[in-house]
Amino acid sequence: MRHERAIREAVPRPLVDRFGRTATYLRLSVTDRCDLRCTYCMSENMTFLPRRDILDLEELYRLSRIFMARGVRKIRITGGEPLVRKNIMTLFAMLGADLKRGMLDELTLTTNGTLLDRHADALYAHGVRRVNVSLDTLVPERYQAITRWGRIERVFAGLEAAQAAGLRVKINAVAMRGAFEQEVDDLIRFTHERGMDLTLIEEMPLGEGRHDRRESFLSLSQLRETLSERWTLQPLALKSGGPAHYVRVAETGGLLGFITPLSCGFCAACNRVRVSATGDLYTCMGDEGRVGLRGSLRASDDDMPVDALISRAVAMKPEGHAFSITKTRVEGIGRTMSVLGG
Repeated sequence: MRHERAIREAVPRPLVDRFGRTATYLRLSVTDRCDLRCTYCMSENMTFLPRRDILDLEELYRLSRIFMARGVRKIRITGGEPLVRKNIMTLFAMLGADLKRGMLDELTLTTNGTLLDRHADALYAHGVRRVNVSLDTLVPERYQAITRWGRIERVFAGLEAAQAAGLRVKINAVAMRGAFEQEVDDLIRFTHERGMDLTLIEEMPLGEGRHDRRESFLSLSQLRETLSERWTLQPLALKSGGPAHYVRVAETGGLLGFITPLSCGFCAACNRVRVSATGDLYTCMGDEGRVGLRGSLRASDDDMPVDALISRAVAMKPEGHAFSITKTRVEGIGRTMSVLGG
């Protein structure tokens, strides 16, 4: 195919923005659909995109190859919930082959875990070695309330299957005021006793959540101080290629990460870009700007027009996001995480 030839012949050119940051990490959304309706992300009655607007698996793979040719070394598959995408293992197989050829350093996945038990072995076979699983509580009733209709036992089955397949698991939990503050110690014990890492994430003003974010927002800087009264938190220089800052919990030996887009910021060293399932390129999670790649991708087998659009978009990447939550005001964007790619 012409696009494969263009990839082979292209001289690698890193994607560097005007602030000197190099994009080496692509978060690729494969669907806007999800089998849950988490209250901080989606409305209960979502209207999803027509299937014709969603890139097919070959188009998603072609885009991935174009980004690889520009220096992207890590790809994370996201959604919505990526494992609801029909035949998604076909894409993992294609990218896994590139991983084996040395064109990628890592291929990973973010999932809500509800379908992980069905796919864990295949993911490992295709070169995935780490998965992030979103889980905000261990209490079945609270899990169902947060997700609106989820069953936590499906997630537990997915975690068990993932570890049995050889996948390293990291749990992502959105920190919110209230019940979460009473459960965070249990989350630390649960994950670390099972050899899993835990990352806490500040709630970001994204999507169509129906609660008052001014009341629910919990600063992780404050939470970390509170946790240090009960746990010995040993700072680490460890970086996973993402925005988390890690500590080791001396009492458990496990890793605890903090992602703090609002209280501390994480933009200065950003190396990420996001492509939605419709082929829209977002260089910043917290900015409304986007560049549509789908039209050029479908118009021709020539990769150069798409490459040029990517170059222009990255060159104009903003210095930082525009998220803000105060006692009186919330500054955010209306797109859900399903649009932004996890």
